[in-house]
Amino acid sequence: MSDLNVRDYNGVSIPAAGVYDIDPDHSRVGFVAKHLVVSKVRGQFKTVTGVVTIAEDPLESSVTADIDAGSIDTNQGDRDGHLKSGDFLDIEKYPQLTFRSTGLAEISGNEFKLHGDLTIKDVTRRVELDVEFEGVSKSPWGQEVIGFSATTEIDREEFGITWNQNLETGGVLVGKKVKIEIEAEAIRRA
Repeated sequence: MSDLNVRDYNGVSIPAAGVYDIDPDHSRVGFVAKHLVVSKVRGQFKTVTGVVTIAEDPLESSVTADIDAGSIDTNQGDRDGHLKSGDFLDIEKYPQLTFRSTGLAEISGNEFKLHGDLTIKDVTRRVELDVEFEGVSKSPWGQEVIGFSATTEIDREEFGITWNQNLETGGVLVGKKVKIEIEAEAIRRA
């Protein structure tokens, strides 16, 4: 690791201060929602861009992310079309989901809480992500790369996504709670 621009932070090797661009080819914003009360549907947004700024004081670091709502993919075309419609994301009117961090707190070692504002459609809500810093590496092309994973859970109805259908057997077609799962790599700007 001697050729990496890293420093020690409470026993964890972290990057030196700098700006990193999220690598959309090596990053994933996934989600999981209950379906028919008895199963789960998994999907992802295939296009995400953003910036991770590592500050001199690591707890002052920040993240911004822009997610292309139209890149939603659940591996089922009809469902994806419905999710893009006015019943759910309304991508014609709201083509992006955005996240802007507002604070970072250390939990233990490489685990952090990232606070921020998530905007879906025209509604912004505060969210808290459980973040695990995965490390710093150098790509075969000489780029310094950082990796992290994060999870949170939101109530989709708080973002104005309220469409549903009651089931004859009780319950609803789509659950209110949506778990968000993120795996990301970001590349240090030259």
